[in-house]
Amino acid sequence: QVHLVESGGGLVQPGGSLRLSCAASGFTFSMAGMSWNRQAPGKERELVATISAGGTTTYADSVKGRFTISRDNAKNTLYLQMNALKPEDTAVYYCYAPGVWGQGTQVTVSS
Repeated sequence: QVHLVESGGGLVQPGGSLRLSCAASGFTFSMAGMSWNRQAPGKERELVATISAGGTTTYADSVKGRFTISRDNAKNTLYLQMNALKPEDTAVYYCYAPGVWGQGTQVTVSS
């Protein structure tokens, strides 16, 4: 059974950093393209960053230069390093593998 479990969310001040993790199981993680997505209150879910099986990354314009997506295939884990956080980054962050979503982790950026 495929599972994605996010962790690492929390409350952080503007300008601060967080690292999100997504533990994957039930599929061949190393062969899967993965992504991070987020949904703010009252808004549609949006794509934040992607990483291919080969390690190629893409980012939404709103997070370029501040967020870094990475993966550790030995640990079956996806990461999102978030720096220089802004209040508009406040959202529930979801990990995605083809056909399955994680449960999400809340990130709140506020002073």
